[in-house]
Amino acid sequence: MASTMALLRAILRTARMARNSPRLAVGLPADDEVLLDAPDERLAPALVAAGRGAYEPAAELLAGSRDAAEWENRDRYATRLAAFARSRPEWLEEWQRARPHDPDALLVRAELAVRRGWESPARVELLRQVTPLINAAAEGAPRDPVPWRIALDHARGTHAGHAEFERLWGEAVRRSSHHYGCHVAALQYLSAACCAQPGDTLHTPHAPRRSHRECFDFAETAAQDALPGSLVQMLPVRAAFAYLTEGGGAAVGRERLDAAADRAIALSNEYAAADPWPAEVRNLLTYVLVRLQRWEDALHQLRMIGPYATSFPWDRISDDPLGQFLELRDGVRLEVASGLPLGPPGERPRDPRSGRDGRSRSGDH
Repeated sequence: MASTMALLRAILRTARMARNSPRLAVGLPADDEVLLDAPDERLAPALVAAGRGAYEPAAELLAGSRDAAEWENRDRYATRLAAFARSRPEWLEEWQRARPHDPDALLVRAELAVRRGWESPARVELLRQVTPLINAAAEGAPRDPVPWRIALDHARGTHAGHAEFERLWGEAVRRSSHHYGCHVAALQYLSAACCAQPGDTLHTPHAPRRSHRECFDFAETAAQDALPGSLVQMLPVRAAFAYLTEGGGAAVGRERLDAAADRAIALSNEYAAADPWPAEVRNLLTYVLVRLQRWEDALHQLRMIGPYATSFPWDRISDDPLGQFLELRDGVRLEVASGLPLGPPGERPRDPRSGRDGRSRSGDH
């Protein structure tokens, strides 16, 4: 009897998936319409010009972000321009020759140097050589928090002690107390410390091992203090991602993971659907929701993402982040479909969020 019931449940699940899955594609762009790391309307012309070897649009873009104190945009643009320069460096080299003391060129060069250092087996040695370049970028734009975000990434790569980390963190928040990139860099440093083993460089008598709970404490406090609409409110879901992917340390309760996801969902709902600005944090949130098996919430976020897939976090689990995103999107749709009733073929599926919080129940699947 037990085997018969198990077979019946499997048959019903398959039937629900086949019946409901096509209807759940409503609101999702076709696979060939999904873009990976699509630039916004301000960055796109700078990247096109850089592809032709011209640095001036990139220089104008970053100078404008610096003058207007648009630190979040400045961080994103510098990061994307540095990523482009990894394979197409000619325009950046020309910029460096023409304006050797330009703080914006120095910023991109510092970001690029740190990225290259992280990829090398001789990471610590190479990153230590980058310190003067980071200092030059910081001195060239004294109000700018972005060089200090780079410095925090650099500190994690060189296994800097906690006293040095605290000094850099103080410099960062003095310039922008709610800068998302600096908060992410600090959380990554703490996550690296909590995953360090007793023999690792980060674990010394003067650098006690952190726990994932402490990382959540930091993330939740920052999120509570964040400005309305600030991406810093997404920091707890970054802590959840670190916990779910890195392991180690004391266990974090499911209720804390769900609370992080709920806070991130609330912030996501403040932005328009298919808005490229929150695309990366929505992709990250979707990953966490999938790991928590909150399929209906994950499908809603996929609709909010629209055509804007991002390399992170999918490049952490696949060499083909776009393919991984599309495959996961199909999988989420099938999971939701399997939990819906077998209604008539023409019946539209109910809103999965109506009357429910989207979390999986033990009898749903």
